[in-house]
Amino acid sequence: MSRVLHQMISLSVADGTRMDVYEAYPDDVQTRLPGVMLFQEAFGVNDHIRDVARRIAAEGYVVMAPELYHRTAPGFVCSYTDFSAAREHIQALSTEGIEADIRATAEALSAHPRVQSEKLLSIGFCLGGRVSFLAASVLPLRAAACFYGGGIAEQLLDRAAQIQAPLLLCWGGQDKHITADKIQAITSALDAHQKDYVNVVFSRADHGFFCDARASYHPVSAAQAWELVKVFFQQHLK
Repeated sequence: MSRVLHQMISLSVADGTRMDVYEAYPDDVQTRLPGVMLFQEAFGVNDHIRDVARRIAAEGYVVMAPELYHRTAPGFVCSYTDFSAAREHIQALSTEGIEADIRATAEALSAHPRVQSEKLLSIGFCLGGRVSFLAASVLPLRAAACFYGGGIAEQLLDRAAQIQAPLLLCWGGQDKHITADKIQAITSALDAHQKDYVNVVFSRADHGFFCDARASYHPVSAAQAWELVKVFFQQHLK
């Protein structure tokens, strides 16, 4: 496995704000690599998201995970048992602001000396699952993975027509917040516009099943999902 370098960098966003981004990439690869935007859960760019960034980087990608709360709480992280601490920052997010953050991250990846600018992907979890879906409607990505993206059914069905990348949608069958009817609404919207997607429901898994720092972590489903992501990305980069 490659040694992974990682650091915090700061980017300018089109609305005049500054956004910190956690960057990770393999140290010993001389060729240019695909770039991955990694979008955080509600709890910030925390240790888990940074760990996922390094795991993706070790597979041969340059990864950038932007701090989406940079307008209200730069550097914010909170415990998985304290969702109330994140609520005000989630509510302060706007689609326009997130789109600006997506574009700033994609531009930074494209300009990175180790990145093949025409090979960008995205992945996100929880809040970030919704952001990854949005990113696929904003940019011509090679592929986008969305894990249990809350709010897609409620806020982004009108974006289905604008999706520009194959989607991998991963859900927990035990998720009480993102229920089967909401998943059906999303896939129906994608079907209506003949979009390319894979929809996977892990029947034993709950919301947040991929995160090994959460009580809802489901190791078997997480391992299966990780293999799916790797294959999905590789296939769409060919």
